[in-house]
Amino acid sequence: MHLLYKLRFASSQLITVTVLLTLLLFIPQVWLNLEAYYNFNSITKNEFKLQILSDEITYFDEVLTMSARMNAATGNTIWEQRYRQFEPKLDIAIQESIKLAPKAYKNEDAKKIDAANQHLVTMEYQSFDLVNKNQKETAQQLLFSRKYETQKQIYADGVMKRKSNISLELQQKVDEYYQRILWAISESIISLAMLIPAWLLVLHLLQQYLKAKKFAQAALEETNYRLEMQVTERTAKLKHKNVQLQNTLQELQHTQVQLIQTEKMSSLGQLVAGVAHEINNPVNFIYGNLIHIREYSQQLLTLIKLYQQQCSSEKSEITTLINEIDLEFIVDDMPKILSSMAVGTERIREIVLTLRNFSRLDEAEMKFVDIHEGINSTLLILQYRFKENHKQQEIAIIKDYGNLPLVECYAGGLNQVFMNILSNAIDALHQREVEYLKGDIERQLNSIIIHTQVQNEEYVIISIKDNGLGITKEDQNRLFDPFFTTKPIGKGTGLGLSISYEIIVEKHQGKIKCISVPGKGTEFIIEIPIKQTRSIVRH
Repeated sequence: MHLLYKLRFASSQLITVTVLLTLLLFIPQVWLNLEAYYNFNSITKNEFKLQILSDEITYFDEVLTMSARMNAATGNTIWEQRYRQFEPKLDIAIQESIKLAPKAYKNEDAKKIDAANQHLVTMEYQSFDLVNKNQKETAQQLLFSRKYETQKQIYADGVMKRKSNISLELQQKVDEYYQRILWAISESIISLAMLIPAWLLVLHLLQQYLKAKKFAQAALEETNYRLEMQVTERTAKLKHKNVQLQNTLQELQHTQVQLIQTEKMSSLGQLVAGVAHEINNPVNFIYGNLIHIREYSQQLLTLIKLYQQQCSSEKSEITTLINEIDLEFIVDDMPKILSSMAVGTERIREIVLTLRNFSRLDEAEMKFVDIHEGINSTLLILQYRFKENHKQQEIAIIKDYGNLPLVECYAGGLNQVFMNILSNAIDALHQREVEYLKGDIERQLNSIIIHTQVQNEEYVIISIKDNGLGITKEDQNRLFDPFFTTKPIGKGTGLGLSISYEIIVEKHQGKIKCISVPGKGTEFIIEIPIKQTRSIVRH
């Protein structure tokens, strides 16, 4: 028992000494490891923050460039305001980066970056001044000049190089801490080897530790699995949000360009209405006074005839003047001239009325209107494009109008649809002329056939058909998509048919379809109800 007690006491002392020795050897190592861990953690946090700031700097720089160029392209001051809004954010991001990596902002490359940035800011400020002076084209040339692009490239390359240098510097620090950790681990292993004989006596404690570690490992694996599931779920949500943001951006772009297109049509309507009004007033003066002139001239001719009967002297000066001016011809021709003037003024009045029907500025709400008036007014606006010139032959307009009742609709909107479809038909016929001049096809008479009819006493059908080159089946499937166009770059926005589809389908609950055979022409068929039977939401 005494021996057993001594062994137990010796074992207890050995364990105590072993623990003390272990603490003496490992506490400094643990301290070094903790210090290395916290330093490494601090470095990774700084690197992550620097990466975020670098991305923000790049983003803000692109926002400033885009704002300046959009300001030059549109002349809208909202882009300059956006530029002023993001400029201080860029400065704040740069200042925070300088605090985290001051050495990267004090070398020669940093001076070049700053110089390039100053040049860019100077040119962008100049573009704002030019736009404010109504010199948009000069501002666009400045922001798309070689000098601007060169400074932009210098700035971008410098920022990327600075980012790379910062990452390299941080990587070097990480390598140093890795080396320190390796040394600490090596020293720990040596210390552990020295303590193996003593720790054999406390193996049962180590076994308990391993058992507990096994349980902890299982718990950790379960936790890691849960974390991975959460990360996967959040990643899927982020991807979904990203898709939603992209769709929203496309809708905003579509809406923006659609508003521009609508504004153009509104401006055209205002211009047409203004011209019609200005022409109408003097024409009415002339038309109203022609009646009196015809009456007065007839009275004067009667007076001259009576005077001739009363004064029949052949040698008088009056007789000589009568012969010189050929009074008989004047008497015969003056009524014809006045009739011709009356016909001309009446024609001008009809043209003015047609222009006013096209503009429809006083009919913003739904009204019952004559569809044929809208088509005729649109044809009048496009009349100059139908005529023959040195590049193309005349386009024949064939009207096959049915007996249509008045239709409840937005007259201005339908006029815009007619304008879009007829303009596309004219472009298709012009393109056919180009192909003929190249020798690829035979020449034929250019024509546009407009046919209207009533269907089932509830709908009206408007058909506009040309004999142009036609549209392929693949393009027909995308014809009403926003921004899709078969015209060359710069010749079309791809919004005319998309807006027409919205006007017919969404605003009038109608239908619009395209029937086309390549090489034989294209036909657009519009179907709208004569009377709207449900409430319409205007867009």
